[in-house]
Amino acid sequence: MSKLWSLGHCGVLTFALVCCALPVAAQSGRRKESGQKNKPPQGPIADPNRPSIAPVTTPTAKSDASAGRSGKTPDEVEESDVVRINSNLVPIPVSVVDVRGNAVTTLKLDDFELRIDGLPRPISDMTRAETNVRMAMLFDNSGSLDFAREFEKKAAMRFFRRVMRPIDEAAIYSVETESYLAQPLTKDVARLERTIANFGKPEGGTSLLDAIIEAGSYLRPSSGRRVLVIVSDGIETTSENDFETTMRHVLADDCQIFVVQTGLYEGANLRALAAERRMEQLSGQTGGAVYLPKTVHELDLAFDQIAADLAQQYVLSYYPGNDSRDGRVHLIDLRIKSRNDVRVRSRKGYYAPRPATAADW
Repeated sequence: MSKLWSLGHCGVLTFALVCCALPVAAQSGRRKESGQKNKPPQGPIADPNRPSIAPVTTPTAKSDASAGRSGKTPDEVEESDVVRINSNLVPIPVSVVDVRGNAVTTLKLDDFELRIDGLPRPISDMTRAETNVRMAMLFDNSGSLDFAREFEKKAAMRFFRRVMRPIDEAAIYSVETESYLAQPLTKDVARLERTIANFGKPEGGTSLLDAIIEAGSYLRPSSGRRVLVIVSDGIETTSENDFETTMRHVLADDCQIFVVQTGLYEGANLRALAAERRMEQLSGQTGGAVYLPKTVHELDLAFDQIAADLAQQYVLSYYPGNDSRDGRVHLIDLRIKSRNDVRVRSRKGYYAPRPATAADW
């Protein structure tokens, strides 16, 4: 069996490193054309009975020294950038595996140690994978993807059938020049499969960053775990938003990001390497993972691993004080006190917007 490549397990990174990534191609390529596609009217995840496939991990590459076009420091956000939240709760989905890559599912709340900005903080609650999932799949329908296209569609369709439980819901975004919500949240697996099957020949630009922000905002009002599954080569061409803005939004929306980075079968180039780094940073900072399948068999295995990961997670709850709502990103460091033979994958930070004032509304 071919070895599945994965870059999901990142070390603890400061948000400054994330926001200092390679210059993003968000402003390059063809600009968006006027008008939008007609969006359809408004319209969860099953235990895969198979062992976990442990992602292979590599360290995240260092970022450039530039802090981005905005001129703001990475952990400072203007009032106009604040994403409103209705609760101080910071959910922390956690995946724990042993040295063989097998999921560790017997831990208790007292086994976890949480530090925020280096200081110990209490964990108020812990649940297991019975927590419901609200998921959005971002499926790349741009012109940059063509190779093994039909298999990508079939693998994505099978993924929904493996992962969906009665308590879960999923939506689908079509990523193209004008990315849009192709299927609103639904429990109907057959409807999700039809949406993927009906996607035509890929064409146009890739507004992936815009789609990520829109999908995170769409899931934000939903309870439970919020998950984005990106099926794309990650090469950005036509988004209006840049990478720093995108990262800020996904942290504020408490979204965990998994990436199945397809379309890179013919070898790396500079654009692909930059895209790979961005996808690694998005997934690493949110506690997800990146999979780089090189064969159609590995593509199917990547979807299997995401399904297994979601079925075996712990979900921790942390309530920061009101004094922490300062418009900054706070660093999360999570460890297992009782064992030193395990690897932990969780989000690396959360964004705490300032409290709204009457003038903001």
